[in-house]
Amino acid sequence: MIKFVKMHGIGNDYIFIDARNISIQNPEEIAVKMSNRHFGVGSDGLILILCSRSADFRMRMFNSDGSEAEMCGNGIRCFAKYLYDKGITGAMNISVETYAGIKYINLFIRNKKVEKVRVDMGEPLLQRDEIPMQGDSGMVIDESLHLNGVKFNISAISMGNPHVVIFVEDVKNFPVGKYGPLIENHPVFPNRTNVEFVEIINENEVMVRTWERGSGETLACGTGASAVTVSGVLAYRLSRKINVHLLGGNLEIEWSEENNHIYLTGPAVEVFEGYWTDY
Repeated sequence: MIKFVKMHGIGNDYIFIDARNISIQNPEEIAVKMSNRHFGVGSDGLILILCSRSADFRMRMFNSDGSEAEMCGNGIRCFAKYLYDKGITGAMNISVETYAGIKYINLFIRNKKVEKVRVDMGEPLLQRDEIPMQGDSGMVIDESLHLNGVKFNISAISMGNPHVVIFVEDVKNFPVGKYGPLIENHPVFPNRTNVEFVEIINENEVMVRTWERGSGETLACGTGASAVTVSGVLAYRLSRKINVHLLGGNLEIEWSEENNHIYLTGPAVEVFEGYWTDY
């Protein structure tokens, strides 16, 4: 039997397990079972809270298909809220080790609970081999990708995990479920990729739908919103500080000129806690 807490960052929901003092066997299998929305708890994935030798805490994140991801912008905000609200830490500034490096987090408290979290997402990775993506070296900005007779102009960016950004005219009616998985699994991306479909409202505001690698379409993606900001700036279409409207809510993203870091700010919410007996 395992105690868990379900949380979400603007609808991007995860199951959290405090694994600092217990050994979780086969987390990939557990992620698949618990994430099932009909026979399990229901979520976009599983996140483990662990001890770290290089930061205050360590985070491991598994998608709903059991694949392990490097980083999750919405998940790490909930991770920080869990730590503070459950009394594991009283600090308002913490560091978290991820497979995408150490992330530094600021907590905003209201009524003794975390209401909003700001995450230093680090610097975007822009070179093709860093994403990774096959092809000639250099950045991937507004490059053609042919798919079943359809041409997409894509930008590819890594925020510790791979993202493809595509600007469209009408994101609400765009067939994300058709093209998302085809791009995710395109052979040019050896580790698969997340995909963001973006409609620009103005230079400070966008609407985004996200196809997440290993989870399908989700209500939000923090690393994806960060990638959208970078690609929009590099294409001279967006400012460095924007509001990103996703299906589950809104995020504030800023790409700093001072240190080249991306800063993501948004809410984190606890849904419920319980015990998983099928273990």
